[in-house]
Amino acid sequence: MRKIVVLTFVSLDGVMQAPGGPEEDTSDGFQYGGWTVPYFDEFSGNIMGEQMSMPFDLLLGRKTYDIFAGYWPKQTGEIADPFNKTTKYVVSHSALKLDWENSVLIDGDVVAKLKELKQQDGPMLQVHGSGNMIQTLLKNDLVDELWLKTFPITLGEGKRLFASGTMPAAFELIESRISPSGVIFANYKRAGGIKTGSFN
Repeated sequence: MRKIVVLTFVSLDGVMQAPGGPEEDTSDGFQYGGWTVPYFDEFSGNIMGEQMSMPFDLLLGRKTYDIFAGYWPKQTGEIADPFNKTTKYVVSHSALKLDWENSVLIDGDVVAKLKELKQQDGPMLQVHGSGNMIQTLLKNDLVDELWLKTFPITLGEGKRLFASGTMPAAFELIESRISPSGVIFANYKRAGGIKTGSFN
């Protein structure tokens, strides 16, 4: 069985939109694209390198696929090389030309097909970006692990990682590290349902 692992850059107030550059995603007038850049350092790069060095396939939404397919095939290096050689599963509700090598379309009954994909043998399925698709994963309890990079900044607007419709779920912290610039790298695994109690 394959795990779906969501790797996300997120602000303190939960925004995940356009972390990498000003033009990455300006939808709804978002004006803070590239908000992670001032905090990125060698420590952060080393962790990213670790996460890219393990076996994985990619699970991407259409918008993120388009961004990645326009950039990574022209690059080489410790992130570009595994991105380019691995299988890319692309979720889209409309026709899509898949020019990036080793790309596979997932359409139709997406939830059923993702459940089927999880049952197959193979490496973990890493999700990068893909905010809209992540909402589908969270609503249908398809996320096995969250590898979050929380940056010491509030943005006040933008697409949020946990939007309305997220299924209530418990997670267990399995690893955490803090960069010199204050970025918290925390990995969580799915851990059953919500438990409540009282201090009375």
